[in-house]
Amino acid sequence: MKKLSVLSFILMVSAFNAQVISGTIISKNENQPVPYVKIGVEKKTTGTISDGKGNFSIDLTGLDPQQKVKIEVPGYETYEEAVQDFKNHDQQKVFLNEKTKTIKEIAIKPKKLVDKNWGVKTKTKSVLYFVNPASKTAGFLGETALEFNAKKRSKIKNINLNIAKYSFTEPVLMRYSIYSEKDGFPDKSLLDEEITVELTEDMIKDGTFSLDVNNHNIWVQGKFFVGINFLKEFNGYIKISAALFKTGFIREFYDDWKKVTLAAPAINIDVKMDKNGKDTKDDDGGYADNNEVSQGWAADNSKNIEEADKSIYGKNDSAGKYLKLKDTDLYYEVYGEGEPLVLLHGNSGSIKDYYQQIPVLSKQYKVIAVDTRGQGKSKDTSKRDFTYKLFADDVKALADELKLDKINIVGWSDGGNTGLEFALKYPDRLNKLVTIGANAFPEGVEDKLIERFTNQMKQLKDMAAEETFGERRLLKIMLTEPNISKTDLNKIKSPVLVIAGDRDVIKPDHTEFISKQIPNAEKKIYNDTTHMVPYEKPDQLNTDILNFLGKK
Repeated sequence: MKKLSVLSFILMVSAFNAQVISGTIISKNENQPVPYVKIGVEKKTTGTISDGKGNFSIDLTGLDPQQKVKIEVPGYETYEEAVQDFKNHDQQKVFLNEKTKTIKEIAIKPKKLVDKNWGVKTKTKSVLYFVNPASKTAGFLGETALEFNAKKRSKIKNINLNIAKYSFTEPVLMRYSIYSEKDGFPDKSLLDEEITVELTEDMIKDGTFSLDVNNHNIWVQGKFFVGINFLKEFNGYIKISAALFKTGFIREFYDDWKKVTLAAPAINIDVKMDKNGKDTKDDDGGYADNNEVSQGWAADNSKNIEEADKSIYGKNDSAGKYLKLKDTDLYYEVYGEGEPLVLLHGNSGSIKDYYQQIPVLSKQYKVIAVDTRGQGKSKDTSKRDFTYKLFADDVKALADELKLDKINIVGWSDGGNTGLEFALKYPDRLNKLVTIGANAFPEGVEDKLIERFTNQMKQLKDMAAEETFGERRLLKIMLTEPNISKTDLNKIKSPVLVIAGDRDVIKPDHTEFISKQIPNAEKKIYNDTTHMVPYEKPDQLNTDILNFLGKK
């Protein structure tokens, strides 16, 4: 009997310490539930979101009694209360006070307004932000934001979100936020009322969900942020296009905002700008990005990406075929006649990336453009790691299939790495090689980029393993390969043209190293050019390739 009493006491203490607080969020003015409200602890990732009837449960176990519980939703005053006091609301109602709306009269003649579009416009399917409730609920319920800078007073008309891939069977609940800026991070909400959307598949048009916010009368000037918060779990996933090397911002509940310099979500806005209004002190208008990486290594290639997507290349049934290998269906397209020239794209790319090269090069050569296994339309059923030697084997198998004794290769980025491996493994099958932004070993890539790839790999490992298997495999090859030594490079006897941009992610001394160690190599550095040479300098590249291949 005594033992039973002790056990009961232990259970009572345990139940007391496990502070799961439940309640209902109510509008004090209307005495109605407030749905989908974010309840969290200031400066912590602890939090939850109320359901459609305002009901919530939050675990406050182990928290400092003096820490603040915070409740924020547009249209209401911020609610803050110490953890020890908030616990008294268990199984009770928590009332929010509506904000007093102050309507400012803004008199601007329609003729003074001009249309602008600011932000990240890419529709790429290879660099993505994941929204996957099944993988990690906390991260899923977090918020992502993008910074803007309106040089002149502007009214936001539409908020556009470019969605590359999606699969869901029920409406996805999203909330949009507009924040002021403080010390380079999102600060206070600029909205007088919440903007919540139930997203369905039919609302996504041509890879974009466009939300009309014109009636919300949102005027901005100076720096501000547009944020997106998913409010409710759903079955499926959403993958948002992202711009590599641009800066995005993320946070979980009321934890501090963090910069993500690897990539920024494809959020862009349509605005009406008062062209005769007073300027801010800032020099630029539109999308704001002070990321040192984006200023050096990246350029806005969204137009090139869109043009590549619109081109016929990579989806031309009349030119395309599959080569069935042991564990892959290798997709390729053939254009033109003459000496064979194989085009190999970069990591996560496809044939379409050469949309500005194929029509020019195919006038003089038999161009064979290949989707590397596991990328583009090429399928891969294996579960093994990718290697550039494996990709080189695929190129050799394709040359055998087409009965080509010798081939020329143009390889961009990963494609260039594959070209180097092909030159080493099948020297008798290679005529000439052009590498664009290639590296001989991972250390040849800028350290900050490797650091970002490493962080991205950690993020992918936190997500559903099966869902991210392909992305992790493509990321791993860049972190661990190639491993071509100085001695290996000395063995390459074929003529090689080594090309890179002066703002490439490949270290300048590494490009110099490759060109010096290959006996019959030439080097060309393109001015004011990033890693995206085929996009940024197509005419120069086409001319250099044709001149190099045409040399006796």
